[in-house]
Amino acid sequence: MKIILSIKPEYANKIFNGTKKFEYRKVIFSRMDVDSVIVYSTMPEGLVIGEFKIENVLKGSPSEIWDTTKESAGISQKNFFNYFLEKKNAYAIKISQAIKYSSPKTLKDINKNIKNAPQSFVYVK
Repeated sequence: MKIILSIKPEYANKIFNGTKKFEYRKVIFSRMDVDSVIVYSTMPEGLVIGEFKIENVLKGSPSEIWDTTKESAGISQKNFFNYFLEKKNAYAIKISQAIKYSSPKTLKDINKNIKNAPQSFVYVK
């Protein structure tokens, strides 16, 4: 099973150039069979630019997650803690086998039923 994640272009591009090895989330998917992420790069790009395999998902306090992942975070400590402000839990999706598409796709190219970018994530078959 795959999911589509909306990711800011700055961070989406870092995934594919190899400087961001973790994707951080406040909320995580509940299905255990999710093994891949399709990356929707938000505006101004507004396109699906690639995908990656999920190696594993880490859960902990924001401080624990930062301490474990900061070397490959691809995000500043300030932005990380601002993102998780007042949250008890943080999730870090470990990125594996990131592949950037040779030409970007629209969301409709991925699934004709998807009309808008997901706020958090959406499952796709």
